[in-house]
Amino acid sequence: METWYYEVVQIDGDYAHLRRIDVESEDLKLVARALLPPEIVEGSRLKYELFQYTLTD
Repeated sequence: METWYYEVVQIDGDYAHLRRIDVESEDLKLVARALLPPEIVEGSRLKYELFQYTLTD
């Protein structure tokens, strides 16, 4: 299983816009906030592994 890293670019109501930071990409991924840790803010960094998002340093 792969591990991907994202940064929260924008929080928009019940959704968050994520940008992948482990590879060069300007594409944003729209993810329901219910799938993300509740304490995220814009600028938070996330690890996606085994279908789960967790906060990183």
